Amino acid sequence: MEIAEKHLDIPKMLDAEDLVYTARPDERAIMTYVSCYYHAFAGAQKAETAANRICKVLAVNQENERLMEEYERLASELLEWIRRTIPWLENRTPEKTMQAMQKKLEDFRDYRRKHKPPKVQEKCQLEINFNTLQTKLRISNRPAFMPSEGKMVSDIAGAWQRLEQAEKGYEEWLLNEIRRLERLEHLAEKFRQKASTHETWAYGKEQILLQKDYESASLTEVRALLRKHEAFESDLAAHQDRVEQIAAIAQELNELDYHDAVNVNDRCQKICDQWDRLGTLTQKRREALERMEKLLETIDQLHLEFAKRAAPFNNWMEGAMEDLQDMFIVHSIEEIQSLITAHEQFKATLPEADGERQSIMAIQNEVEKVIQSYNIRISSSNPYSTVTMDELRTKWDKVKQLVPIRDQSLQEELARQHANERLRRQFAAQANAIGPWIQNKMEEIARSSIQITGALEDQMNQLKQYEHNIINYKNNIDKLEGDHQLIQEALVFDNKHTNYTMEHIRVGWELLLTTIARTINEVETQILTRDAKGITQEQMNEFRASFNHFDRRKNGLMDHEDFRACLISMGYDLGEAEFARIMTLVDPNGQGTVTFQSFIDFMTRETADTDTAEQVIASFRILASDKPYILAEELRRELPPDQAQYCIKRMPAYSGPGSVPGALDYAAFSSALYGESDL
Repeated sequence: MEIAEKHLDIPKMLDAEDLVYTARPDERAIMTYVSCYYHAFAGAQKAETAANRICKVLAVNQENERLMEEYERLASELLEWIRRTIPWLENRTPEKTMQAMQKKLEDFRDYRRKHKPPKVQEKCQLEINFNTLQTKLRISNRPAFMPSEGKMVSDIAGAWQRLEQAEKGYEEWLLNEIRRLERLEHLAEKFRQKASTHETWAYGKEQILLQKDYESASLTEVRALLRKHEAFESDLAAHQDRVEQIAAIAQELNELDYHDAVNVNDRCQKICDQWDRLGTLTQKRREALERMEKLLETIDQLHLEFAKRAAPFNNWMEGAMEDLQDMFIVHSIEEIQSLITAHEQFKATLPEADGERQSIMAIQNEVEKVIQSYNIRISSSNPYSTVTMDELRTKWDKVKQLVPIRDQSLQEELARQHANERLRRQFAAQANAIGPWIQNKMEEIARSSIQITGALEDQMNQLKQYEHNIINYKNNIDKLEGDHQLIQEALVFDNKHTNYTMEHIRVGWELLLTTIARTINEVETQILTRDAKGITQEQMNEFRASFNHFDRRKNGLMDHEDFRACLISMGYDLGEAEFARIMTLVDPNGQGTVTFQSFIDFMTRETADTDTAEQVIASFRILASDKPYILAEELRRELPPDQAQYCIKRMPAYSGPGSVPGALDYAAFSSALYGESDL
């Protein structure tokens, strides 16, 4: 009662003793107590339920506030990173060197590879957290979360879009700058190369143009100087483009704001100034040379005429000497005859060439006559030609010496080609006879091997006769080998008189020998099979007729399908298992074909009365007096000595019931004879 009064605020209306010691307690008081207890406990349960609800609501609210704070923090950090990064990406301050721009590009690539990917993940996670938070708020009947100003998902997306736009623009700017610097470096290097080339070419040209070497020169020298000057003018005109290119490159470098434009401009100005001076000096020197040229023009014309005619004539003589001494390799009479014809045509041009030589010598004589007549103090050497009269005389004499030598070598080669042609015809005559002979013999042997008339002995005699004829024909092959060796020694590589080569003949001969030997062996095997199995000649002919009928390719072989058709035509009821068993007998190596010998072996095995392992065991049992073993003495007594010794050596010891010392197991031995055990 005291506890209820103290903790539950229930007034004390009875004492415990009143309930225990009173025969009839006050019912109304007890009912009032019970009612008070009921209301007290019922109120406590409601309080507990209310508390649980409040805790749950607060937990959800706390989690939402944590997610809000987390969103605010991540959004702030991401926006701050974007705020710092965008100015860096919008910085378009160009660098002066390719290395510096490549460093910027490398920094940008590091940003792309290392710095941006985590931020992309943070942005994605931020959107996920925001969506999760809004979902939780909506589920818990809370108002939607409104981030701080500027931190909405759309604000972050906008900032991120500005970042990517700046990033794209930055990347394009970097690449454009690198291309610009690359272009600048290329142009600068091109400028340096062209300027260096021009400066090297122009070095010393002014001093040359200032010389007055023509004042003491002869007409020939003046003419040479004038031609040289003309060549220089051509060279000068050709360099006009380079100078213009140098100026254009310098202008482009200035327009592209090249960092070393000052030095480029200085160097370009020096080149242009020097170019103007060279043009002025070139014009003055040309005028002076032309005045001197008119004084010595007569001799100059003669020298020029000599040079024009001497050079081609000299080249003709050098070409003629080269052709007359040229090594030639021919392989037929037609080729050497063509060379002889060309040589005769060359000899026909010699008189005309001699007339040209005399005309050239007359020009030089005229030059010397003019110099002597007018007492001109100049050399008679020709400035336009390096060919001298002594060279022309020497080379002409050399040509006349080489002509008969060439005649002799061509005639010797013609004789050699005639000899080679005789060798070709000799080899071709034999090869054209031997090749068809070998082919005919191959066909005769093939026909003989599939004949179905006559006895096997007659067929063997015929094949032996073929073999004898073939062996006797070997002398023709040996003679052809000798002719072939002569052809090889003569280095003859082709023969239009025959399609046969020695290799073809050798292969055909070896194939013929192999074929006759194999065919004889096949007939011998058929004879042994016939005699061992007791087959008549008529049966052999029937076997051959059946085999030939189903040998569709007529190559002495039946494939599996041909063999199956043959067996079905003979009345065999073949299932797959039975046919597979038969194939293991006739084609044990799995080559996919059945030979005639295998066909005969199968047919004789199927039709003849052959011994079996059981029959041999029964015979041995008779010799052993019905014992399961046999003794060596019994074998020696009942069998010939060599056969008895053969059995004793190969029979295993008997270890079955009733075994005695020296007992031999004839059953295992008999099974092994027919391949029915591993003995």
